[in-house]
Amino acid sequence: MGWLTQLVEERGAEALDLHAQTINPQFVRLLRTIGFDRRWARAEGAYLWDSDGNRYLDVLGGFGMFNVGRNNPRVREALIEALELDRPGSVQLGVDSLPALLAEELLRLAPARVERVLFTSSGAESVEAAIKLGRAATGRPRVLSLEHGFHGLTLGALSATSASEFTSRFGPLLPGFEKVPWDDLSALEDKLRAEDVALFIVEPVQGKGVKIPAPGYLEGVQQLCRRYGTLFCVDEVQTGFGRTGRMFAFEHWGLEPDLVTVAKSLSGGYVPVGALLMSREVYDGVFDSLPNAVSHGSTFAPNDLAMVAGLASLRELREQGLVERSARLGELLLERTRGFADRFEVVRDVRGLGLMWAIEFQEPPGGSRTWKLLERIQPGLFSQLVVVPLFRDHRILSQVAGHGLNVLKAIPPLVVTEEDLDWFVSALEETVAGAEKMPRALVRFALQAARAGRPQRRRLARA
Repeated sequence: MGWLTQLVEERGAEALDLHAQTINPQFVRLLRTIGFDRRWARAEGAYLWDSDGNRYLDVLGGFGMFNVGRNNPRVREALIEALELDRPGSVQLGVDSLPALLAEELLRLAPARVERVLFTSSGAESVEAAIKLGRAATGRPRVLSLEHGFHGLTLGALSATSASEFTSRFGPLLPGFEKVPWDDLSALEDKLRAEDVALFIVEPVQGKGVKIPAPGYLEGVQQLCRRYGTLFCVDEVQTGFGRTGRMFAFEHWGLEPDLVTVAKSLSGGYVPVGALLMSREVYDGVFDSLPNAVSHGSTFAPNDLAMVAGLASLRELREQGLVERSARLGELLLERTRGFADRFEVVRDVRGLGLMWAIEFQEPPGGSRTWKLLERIQPGLFSQLVVVPLFRDHRILSQVAGHGLNVLKAIPPLVVTEEDLDWFVSALEETVAGAEKMPRALVRFALQAARAGRPQRRRLARA
């Protein structure tokens, strides 16, 4: 037995307490409040097992990291092989074949307009690079994004993010950032007319709520950006690599962006890896001379393990037909759940693209005092009446699709099976039917959880 195996076996049972003592006690408190405080023992594909041997269906998918499945054996084998080669990675003043090979693969998948790749270690870092390079390449100061959009939690990415639960306590954010309404081309054009906007960044399908654009919207955005000299940046951090049934979501609309941010599932779930894909014009506007050859970079981003993880993940998507599988199973999931909007008064809508799926809840048309109470305590609380029983009673790990939204979201690994979808749909049907009645015990639990989650105001003492 190696020292690591021994350490995990000896200390694994302390995971929650150790996390609370050393990392984030409030997160552990949250998990315990809603009953998600399991001790996880292992994972494979679309499944998790707890320490008692119970199997769970994972439709949270690590927030979209595990498109090729958890602990994918072929990605793992590639990483082991790379470690055994004793390669001279990260020379820094030098180059290696692995980053170039991964860049070549990414460019092969991207539209012809995209000709250069800059590697990063996360989606937020990819967005930061897009903002920084976009401003430098255009010489313009302003950045536009969409209301309800999410682009990351570092300061630049956060400045482009709309969610007040993430932004409100961290101001002032960067100057020059503005939000425009979703699906409103006129509002966008009003902002672009001054011809001082460096880039417009958009998720092709908004992750918070799984909002799908109206026909013609994204095509219109691209045309407006071209007309006013603004770079068109598509954030594919969550939607990329097969999630929506195409390799990139922008393919559904035939788009050719100037900038594309990617991360999450490019890693196979093993090693942090992201990238900014950009047009030659953007690259030439930044890296325009020998002194500017290292104008932007990230020390660990093009390391051997990250590059191998990316190459192996793309190979797995291709050889296992996971993009096509996502399209097929996504249609099947929609087919089996669309009728919920007619069957249940509390269901407003069911929508999705590939294996990016959501169900949105609403107050029953006749009104409900219990619903109003839940919303008054915490907007979006009804959705927890579905998420918690799905986990507790049916062993399905899912998520609410954004703070204050009554939307349950599913982004499972693309290796899920039809049988897994049967498991999810039947459990969801039973759970929604129970939640619609809003039984006292379930509502009482939700209210207790919401009250427990209220911030405990403390001020830092001034020295």
